[in-house]
Amino acid sequence: MNIDKRRKIFSLLKKNIPNPSTELKYNSSFELLIAVILSAQATDISVNKATIHLFKIANTPEKISLLPIKKIESLIKNIGLFRTKAKNILKTSKIISQKYSGEIPKDREALESLPGVGRKTANVILNTIFKEPVIAVDTHIFRLSNRIKLAPGKTPLEVELKLTKLIPDEFLVDAHHLLILHGRYVCKAQSPNCNNCIIEKLCEYKDKLSLN
Repeated sequence: MNIDKRRKIFSLLKKNIPNPSTELKYNSSFELLIAVILSAQATDISVNKATIHLFKIANTPEKISLLPIKKIESLIKNIGLFRTKAKNILKTSKIISQKYSGEIPKDREALESLPGVGRKTANVILNTIFKEPVIAVDTHIFRLSNRIKLAPGKTPLEVELKLTKLIPDEFLVDAHHLLILHGRYVCKAQSPNCNNCIIEKLCEYKDKLSLN
């Protein structure tokens, strides 16, 4: 896929979604970090249902640090792997409170050292909070990048590096959320909605015509 086609694709996506953003609900950088940790192998809807209760009780690293682990578990029990995630957000809250004075670090290495935070979560924070031109490759972006031949790759890291290199610079900050939202609501896993796709004429999905 050449640079002109990629630029047209992102121009159309941006026109369709002028202000792309995460669907996780949060009111601070810390709340987003906790929500993203909880979102691993879980839907944004299920995370929002949990955090609405959690953040009413504790929405700062200091407050979560004081909660008993069983209390945290009870507040997020609708989410998969909730026991492991409860331990991670408790440990992370303590580290942020004690080591970073309650502030979210703007450093990839520091972020990835936090319990429950891997490269994908770190990229979400760097992109969404600090507006860094990085892309967190989730299942939607991985599928979409391979399906339409935007940045084919065998691993999330390979796709991430290709996207970062190939996407025109003016769209890099928004690309993460543009691709997630398009993959979530249009280019879906089981039934891509090619008939109502704004980039259908530009995409290189070989089976799209059979879907029309």
